[in-house]
Amino acid sequence: MTWEGADVGDRAGREWRATIAAAQAGDRHALEELVAGWLPLVYNVVGRALNGHADVDDVVQETMLRAVGNLGSLRDPDSFRSWLMAIAMRQILDRARRRATRQLDESAAREATDFAELTVLRLQLEGQRREVAEAVRWLDDEDRQLLSLWWLEVAGELTRRDLAAAVGISRQHAAVRVQRMKERLETSRGIVRALDGACPALRELTGRWDGRPDSVWRKRLARHIRGCAYCGDARTSVVPAERLLVGIALVPVPAGFTLSLALGGKTAAAATSVGWSAKVLGILAKPAVAVTAAATVVAGGAYVVTQTPGTPPPHAAVTPTTASTHRPPPPSASPTPSPSPSVSPSVAKQKTELYGSVVDAVDKAPDPDTSPGALPHRPASGVTSTGGAHAVMNHRGDSVTLTGQGYVLVRWQISPQYRSGGLVMPAWTGLKGKLFHVASGGGRRMDDHVSDTDRSATGMGDSTVGYAVPQAGTQQMWQNEYFYLDGGVTLTVNERGADYGLSVFPTTWDAVEKDVTAGPDQGARRYGLVRDTGRDDTPVPQYVTRATPADPATVAQRSRV
Repeated sequence: MTWEGADVGDRAGREWRATIAAAQAGDRHALEELVAGWLPLVYNVVGRALNGHADVDDVVQETMLRAVGNLGSLRDPDSFRSWLMAIAMRQILDRARRRATRQLDESAAREATDFAELTVLRLQLEGQRREVAEAVRWLDDEDRQLLSLWWLEVAGELTRRDLAAAVGISRQHAAVRVQRMKERLETSRGIVRALDGACPALRELTGRWDGRPDSVWRKRLARHIRGCAYCGDARTSVVPAERLLVGIALVPVPAGFTLSLALGGKTAAAATSVGWSAKVLGILAKPAVAVTAAATVVAGGAYVVTQTPGTPPPHAAVTPTTASTHRPPPPSASPTPSPSPSVSPSVAKQKTELYGSVVDAVDKAPDPDTSPGALPHRPASGVTSTGGAHAVMNHRGDSVTLTGQGYVLVRWQISPQYRSGGLVMPAWTGLKGKLFHVASGGGRRMDDHVSDTDRSATGMGDSTVGYAVPQAGTQQMWQNEYFYLDGGVTLTVNERGADYGLSVFPTTWDAVEKDVTAGPDQGARRYGLVRDTGRDDTPVPQYVTRATPADPATVAQRSRV
């Protein structure tokens, strides 16, 4: 399965169409969603293009201000992303022109946070991913600007069409520019590796260097590396930058970052002159920590922004689970404990067996050599699929509708070699009747080891290509997941970040039973797992809803059916 950037990008743009149209019509909530959803992308583009210069905040603010102020002139909502990126690049270039006409404030430059360092620290990068981030320092401004877009293209956040439109060139010219930039990036990676080495000649050469990367020293060091047997060895066994970048998430917007448009000065004055901007002064002045509240630390130490531009935030309110605050009872001369209220066993059982009262959750892998319990028989008159006998869904937005009564197999194919990172789970929408998660099989959980020589390799990825990382709280999937349907439901792939595909087809009780009872003696990594109790307290899968949201990726992890 390969990643088609244009296809993914077009779908992501369409996901935001309704939000953009509502914002253009004056919907303040939609406008707030738009600003919050796209601020991380703009921050990363500008941050990498300017390498964390002190002007980053100003350029990000100006970009968002201009986007909001001119939103009414956007004719095609599907082109919003490339339009926004073009605005960001214009602001970056305008900032470069302004710098050329005035003396650079050296104190501000010293105080600015190096974005390469910020990327390494915030995402806790190691190995060659760290090397790529640090190599960015050695690129010229023009290459760094292009890299800021290409980085997001290979990560699936932008398409080549978006990149070309943002730079203002054709896609063919963009391909040439990107190739040349990649060559200079590889040269810079070689410099980073060599500087980490112990070459005596290089140490002598850099004795006159002030430690600040620039084009002159890049050429000098590259020339040395080409002619040095010691440093030249550092160029072997190098993973291509494309494969490394897909595993690096967006750098979260700093918690203290604010679009302080309401604080006066030129920015605020400009805002009040534009109708759209005046409406969002309050919105843009909110701390950007709200944008990154969904950022979580995942395996490997990388931050994954789970609320990305491809997934507009849900409109439904989320009810948090709160713990009661414990207060000691007031002193009493003769405390008399209250007896616990008794609960009728029949009532407790009825509550437990209520459909939807049990939902899948994170669980531990069972003993691989323990055979599963008996699989209960359920009535099965047959399930009809809009995808036919065997539906294959490889792209974001692919869906299949299932109706009838019987068993359904969902088989996972995870491909981190194409794109690793955060895995956005598929969602079940429009449920009518009941849907149960009855068993797991396929001979392995996807996080089981798949190699006897590389202990880092699992069905979720390995240390070289990176891993597919589900959102915190998501139950670990097995190769084959089995469900029982009595009614109708639609399953949609919400692929973004990690690359994956699903095969979905109706099956039978006999096939499920045969799969889950196949153990290590038959070549499987482990026996399957039976989850079905035969009653309504059989678990409901996560990400299920009876609603039909415009964006299935907004379905809550905790199903409420």
